[in-house]
Amino acid sequence: MPDSSTILLVDDEDSVQKLLTYPLERDGFRVVQARDGEQALRLFGDERIDLVVLDLMLPKVDGLEVCKRLRADSNVPIIMLTARGEELDKVLGLELGADDYITKPFSIREFRSRVRALLRRAGLPRERPREADTLEAGDLRIDPARRTVELAGEPVQLTYVEFELLTTLAGEPARVFTREMLLRALWGDSAYREPRTIDVHIRHLREKLERDPREPEYIFTVRGVGYRFRD
Repeated sequence: MPDSSTILLVDDEDSVQKLLTYPLERDGFRVVQARDGEQALRLFGDERIDLVVLDLMLPKVDGLEVCKRLRADSNVPIIMLTARGEELDKVLGLELGADDYITKPFSIREFRSRVRALLRRAGLPRERPREADTLEAGDLRIDPARRTVELAGEPVQLTYVEFELLTTLAGEPARVFTREMLLRALWGDSAYREPRTIDVHIRHLREKLERDPREPEYIFTVRGVGYRFRD
């Protein structure tokens, strides 16, 4: 059954637009194209977008600024297209807030895998809100049904994947998750991804949640294995 999700594809190169639009449309997605940052922001406001594929280097408003503006009021999944050598920390960092990244040049198979995985995760049915769904630990309160996080009563803005990562860990406190387990939990598989992606998302989660990220109270490192949430 074809997917009816709408993807905003933002890249100023016609060759990239053609290369990526064809396989997406063949998979059943609706593709909205933008050639610069200003057009991308305008289209995002006009359309119901399910996922954004965003090149880092854009005319008028660059991908960094576009991502920051989208993140100001939306947790739509964002995949960044970057040149090889761009710092992973920067691409997935606080100043950007992307959920996933893919470096040029890349295979179409890899690209389709990334898109399908994020949309599949975002499209999973969620239970209706119930008090029992709320996860609490210390000053941290997570409501998976409403996708909200509060710390000491104050809302915390997380990216799509940061929220998924936090609820995966907090949903089974004290369980140790390897990086491979977390990659599979978030994207369905670990294909094409380096485990350090998880480390970067964890670091930014700690910067948002921990009083001292070097002495975490919520997300602990299990040296040589992975991560766990507090008991």
